[in-house]
Amino acid sequence: MTPTPTPTRRILEICANSAQSCLEAEAGGATRVELCAAIPEGGTTPSYGAIRTAQTLTSSIGIHIIIRPRGGDFLYTQTEQQTMLYDIAMAKDLGVDGLVFGCLTPEGDIDLRLLEQLMTAAAPLPVTFHRAFDVCRNPAVALEQIISAGCSRLLTSGQQPDALKGIPLIASLVRQAAGRIIIMPGCGVRANNIAQIETATGAREFHTSARSLQQSAMQYRNTNVPMGNSFIPEFEREETDRKKVAACL
Repeated sequence: MTPTPTPTRRILEICANSAQSCLEAEAGGATRVELCAAIPEGGTTPSYGAIRTAQTLTSSIGIHIIIRPRGGDFLYTQTEQQTMLYDIAMAKDLGVDGLVFGCLTPEGDIDLRLLEQLMTAAAPLPVTFHRAFDVCRNPAVALEQIISAGCSRLLTSGQQPDALKGIPLIASLVRQAAGRIIIMPGCGVRANNIAQIETATGAREFHTSARSLQQSAMQYRNTNVPMGNSFIPEFEREETDRKKVAACL
């Protein structure tokens, strides 16, 4: 009698906004984290302290670091490019497990010159090309360029607001990649739709935040003096929740 093959375990990457979120991601069973600062801006490079603390708190999870000097678009000035190179050097000095970055030209194509420079600086670490891909003008061409550059995986929502809506393109990218690069759906991936995305696209790695709202421990609250964007609540925050991580596996 032929034994039934063991199903391939779903690989989960958590978009972690703090060292504490990294700890929660590990406790929930995630394979790795993408550690970021400034999540409301789409994620920027975390601090030395955040990276080091995450490494101290965790023991088995892979810690990948986003290299992004600011929010907004993915067209970077010379000053910003130098910042990215310094941040890559910092992350490598800290011994992180991987890096995440992306870059575009004014015309919406992959900035091949800068990508090559960043990849050279990042070597030998694995690199994920992030959702800059989702605002490029020709995804099929861009995928081939990202593969040729040596990236290990591509994070994408299928050029849609969330991965569920992006299923048609994600499935097409998985077919086009044909195992040459990992296509990782992200944005809007949740416990209640991850199986649907998996079945429809053939993807095996997934990116999600799995966060829950946490209230501040502050008892005295002066709500008349905002410290930043007045639309962002200052007495609550979101952190990765180990139960939500486990529910996605």
